[in-house]
Amino acid sequence: MTTTDYATYIAGLPKVLVGAACLFRDAGGRVLLVEPNYREGWTLPGGTVESADGEGPRQGARRESLEEIGLDIEPGRLLVVDWARGSDRPPIVAYVYDGGVLDEERLKAIRLQESELLSWKLVEPAEIDQYLKGARAWRTLAALKALESGTGAVELEDGRPVG
Repeated sequence: MTTTDYATYIAGLPKVLVGAACLFRDAGGRVLLVEPNYREGWTLPGGTVESADGEGPRQGARRESLEEIGLDIEPGRLLVVDWARGSDRPPIVAYVYDGGVLDEERLKAIRLQESELLSWKLVEPAEIDQYLKGARAWRTLAALKALESGTGAVELEDGRPVG
């Protein structure tokens, strides 16, 4: 296979997007959510992994957290991997990492990326589904369950456990 043939082959392969986020909590167990200005609803701090630049999911979660909320925190263990289908986009492989517990000092240090975010808030786990919809809510609840149980990462499809 020539270089041109290989490039054509690669260009014709299916596409998939990759996203990564961190699950940050306060000492009371509330979850940090952010409100984007470019779509409805809330989400965890995170975003698209810049894979074309060689960035991996863990690096993407850290970079996005720094960009979105101004906190440079090394992500902890992987909690969830979710294959999320979409009708108007390619599938997304969404990674969720443990962002840890933020003390008062770190919470006060949060600085929103005003070009993308309107606000942030801490939400009780029981209220997650009031702010996050569908797979985002299920993914976050699965991440909380993985944290609580101490199990390894949970594999999801469209926010639901596989198998």
